[in-house]
Order: sequence, then C-alpha cells, then structure tokens
Amino acid sequence: MDQTLRITEIFYSLQGEANTVGLPTVFIRLTGCPLRCSYCDTAYAFSGGEKLSIDDILRQVGRYHTRYVTVTGGEPLAQPACNPLMVGLLDAGYHVSLETSGALDVSAVDSRVSKVMDLKTPSSGEMARNRYENIQYLSQQDQVKFVIADAADYDWAKQQLEQYQLTERCEVLFSPVMDVMTPAELAERILADQLQVRFQIQLHKFLWNDARGK
Repeated sequence: MDQTLRITEIFYSLQGEANTVGLPTVFIRLTGCPLRCSYCDTAYAFSGGEKLSIDDILRQVGRYHTRYVTVTGGEPLAQPACNPLMVGLLDAGYHVSLETSGALDVSAVDSRVSKVMDLKTPSSGEMARNRYENIQYLSQQDQVKFVIADAADYDWAKQQLEQYQLTERCEVLFSPVMDVMTPAELAERILADQLQVRFQIQLHKFLWNDARGK
C-alpha cells in the first residue's frame, strides 16, 4: 500500500469544535473530498496539496508541544493511507480525533481514534450521501455532528436523534451554520426542546474570522 498522503496543510491552533474545544492541537488537513456541501468552509482543500510520507508527517507534528492531533479534510478517509497515518500517530502516543463526513466507511478506523462524524442535514445538499450503517461503529468516545442552517435542518436532526437513539450511543453536537442561523436561535431551540446535545460554535471563526491555517 502507498504510505504517502496528499496534504493541504499541517498547522497548530486551538481546537475550535467537539469535546476537546479550546485545547492546543495539531491539525493535519488531507486534500480531496467527494462531497460538495453548500456550507463548506474548506473548499481550498479539494485539490492541490503536497505528497508526504507518514514519517514526514509525524516529524512535522512532533515540532509542537501537544498530545492532541486532529486529522481532517476535505474528507480524510478518501485517501487509503489515512488509517495507517492515524495508527502511526496513536502508536506515537497522540490523542487522535478524525473529522469525517460520514459518507465513507468508518469500520476500519482504529478503535483508539475519537471519531467526529457528520450526518449531513438537508441544507447541505449532500444528505443522500449519509452512510447510516456507520452509526453502529460509534461508541461513547465518539461524536456525531449536525450542522444546522434552518428549522428544517433542526427538525430533521431531532428525528435522527430519536430514530437512531444517538444520545445513548455517543455524544451529539449541534452547530449553527455561520452567518445563516444565529447561535442564539439554535441555543434557544435546544433548550426549548430539552435536547441532550452539546451546543457548539466554531471557536476558531470567532477568534480569527475563518483565516486559513487557524
């Protein structure tokens, strides 16, 4: 198997989402994605990038004094060497999280990885790509994320919570689409319905206005 990956960027920042929000983290952004979500904020990762070996990536990650690494994209699982990369990071002692669209099979992901998996809402334009059989591979260390733009997205997300009993399986994240649904509106909906989910905003966008590499 080819042990190289096409990498858009490797950078050090604060985790802006999920249950390690605020922690200094190294981000490895893999190039390429088979989806085209309406609210995508990393379209620059669709193409280009630099081919690096797993050893090269580990050396770059090792420059930073943190044990937290996030493998993201694009869609990282679109590259076959993503799983060997995560195993290499885990074996080196890092706490590894994977940000994945949920459209690709997660069954081969190492059980030590914390999966942060989207279920694409109607407004994304990619709801048909959701791979619901991935839900069976989620555990308490994992998270399902819903990115919500409007009331229809919110109602659909509530239906998925109930149908798949998601809050009993893993942590659930509700996040508003920046500049489309206000954080306050989503927060009020969650409280009114007493949903057992974690409300989140993208911290990095508030700190650095969505600057690349932040």
